[in-house]
Amino acid sequence: MDLFFMPGACSLAPHIVLREASLPFDLKQVSRQKKFDDRQDYLAVVSKGYVPALRLRDGTVITEGPAIVQYIADLAPDKKLLPEPRTLGRTQTQSWLNYISTELHKSCAPLFRTDISEPHRAYQLAYLHRQLRWTQDALGTRPYVHGDAFTVADAYLFTVLRWMPLLKIDMAPYAQLSRYMLGIGSRPAVGDALRAEGLKA
Repeated sequence: MDLFFMPGACSLAPHIVLREASLPFDLKQVSRQKKFDDRQDYLAVVSKGYVPALRLRDGTVITEGPAIVQYIADLAPDKKLLPEPRTLGRTQTQSWLNYISTELHKSCAPLFRTDISEPHRAYQLAYLHRQLRWTQDALGTRPYVHGDAFTVADAYLFTVLRWMPLLKIDMAPYAQLSRYMLGIGSRPAVGDALRAEGLKA
């Protein structure tokens, strides 16, 4: 399998899951010019143009992070990165994946833009802080989204929370989220993924 990624982007989540699953894969770094392997055209592989994307050995390409991490987890059921199908646990994990994608991830995206207006920035920051408060309250003191078990939802939540310093978000009110990040970051597979992308572990 080939994982198309940009360092530190949302593609870090499936990268972490691949390492947690102990599955063989190759990393394909995509440039801002939409090239990989120096000259190959990423748009010819993924017409959407953004990462992540997972290319299977038969050439099939899967896009969208929440779908990719679930596919990977199902390839390694013994790792228990996703609750069993047709269980409440599976549904709850999917609920978290959707929440992270639509409420946290998408709230951050406009704040990375240099041309965002101040009123829009203020609105987005207020909305993001509201979601961070909800996330902290929902996690409580649990080390993982599902209590004592690391799942694909943790890989995605960790990835998005890593962006907070880049956005200059004051994390002082979110002590539990900071502790959560330290715990996830201490996992060997997470450290390996960060180092492979040239990021600080």
